[in-house]
Order: sequence, then C-alpha cells, then structure tokens
Amino acid sequence: MRIKKQGIIIVLLGILTVNCIDELEEAQSNYLNYNTKINLELPFNGEWLIAHGGRNLSENHHASVREQRFAIDAFQKINGSSYLGDGKDNEDYYCFGKPLFAPGNGIVILVENTVIDNTPGELNPNQLAGNYVVINHQNDEYSFIAHFKQGSIIVNVGDQVVKGQKLGETGNSGNSTEPHLHYHMQTTKNLHNGEGLPAQFLNYYANDVLIERGEPIKNQIVKKK
Repeated sequence: MRIKKQGIIIVLLGILTVNCIDELEEAQSNYLNYNTKINLELPFNGEWLIAHGGRNLSENHHASVREQRFAIDAFQKINGSSYLGDGKDNEDYYCFGKPLFAPGNGIVILVENTVIDNTPGELNPNQLAGNYVVINHQNDEYSFIAHFKQGSIIVNVGDQVVKGQKLGETGNSGNSTEPHLHYHMQTTKNLHNGEGLPAQFLNYYANDVLIERGEPIKNQIVKKK
C-alpha cells in the first residue's frame, strides 16, 4: 500500500488515518530481537520491489501499527514503472495475476476470496485486507497475505500447506491503490489484536546480494535464490 501525501492521508492495511506522518511514532514492540521459528521463503517468483519494509517509519509506514510492525508491501517494477499503458486497468500492472505462494508450512485458518478488485487509484476502506489468507505456522506465528485477486485463492480453511505451495494470485482488493502484495507475521490470528513479529526470510537476493537470513527493506529488489 502507498502513502498518499496529498491531504496527508496514510493508507495502511487495517488503518485509515488523516494524521500527519510527522506525528506518527513507531509502535512499541516486545519482539525487536525475535528470531522467526518457521523457515520462510519469499512468497513470489521473479524480481519484486519492496515498496515498504524495514523497522522504522522512514522505510516502512506499517511500523506505526503494532500488529503490522514489521510488514512489507511489494510489487513488480520494470523500466521505472509498475504498469504498461496508462495504468487505468489492473491488467496493466506487471504483478496483477502473478502467483503467490505459502511462505512456510502451516494450516490455513482464515480465507476471504470474494472481494472485488479495486479500480487502480481507488480504495475499499470497508474491507481493508481485501481477499486474504492467514496461515498458522504454530509457535504463535501467523502469516497474513493480503490483497489477492478476487476468486483466485485455491486453498481452503483447514488445508495443510507447505512452503512454496500456490495460494492464489496477486490482486488489488481492499485498502489498496494498485496491485501488490501485503505480508506480515504476528502473534495471533486476529488482525487487530496481536503483536507484529519480524519475518526473516531465508536464501534470497536483495539488490543482487545473497541474503542467507534477513528482512527485506524499502527499495530493495528481491528474488528467491
């Protein structure tokens, strides 16, 4: 999701606020030194740009939200643009319809698959996460993958999924201005009641440098090893 500075509106998964960005503070966290227990891999193929990611507000507007303290937003960008043509249709965007995968082994515990994709530039504040999948990795680690394309999710509640298994396709549903992926991990299955956890992914490239274990940050181009 993107920060819209005109009118100083900051759009987050689960939050819509008109506070000035300078008034926001990084959420307190009991998990700054947390090491992810589940083995995670990036939930997409190919090269993606991290639009928001990191541990401070200058890198990541999610850092002000307790549950999404360490979240990332990602999309694809080619030759300086995230879309072909005029960008008025979701199909213009490089990542729209691209497959998304389970970042780690677990059990699917929540699914929403019926939310209509937005017209680019518009928002759906009534269904903030849009279409989403929540995976319970055990050990109080829950992955939230949001903004799937309507009707594209192919897993159901109760399914046991393995790392790398296809979940659905990238969309533009919910509080989203253009097609992209939102991902975060937290301590509970309730989006608005838990604490965000650092999500350390294994064996990926960030700006062509191999990262054996790390957390993607803003403006990095990342891909699986």
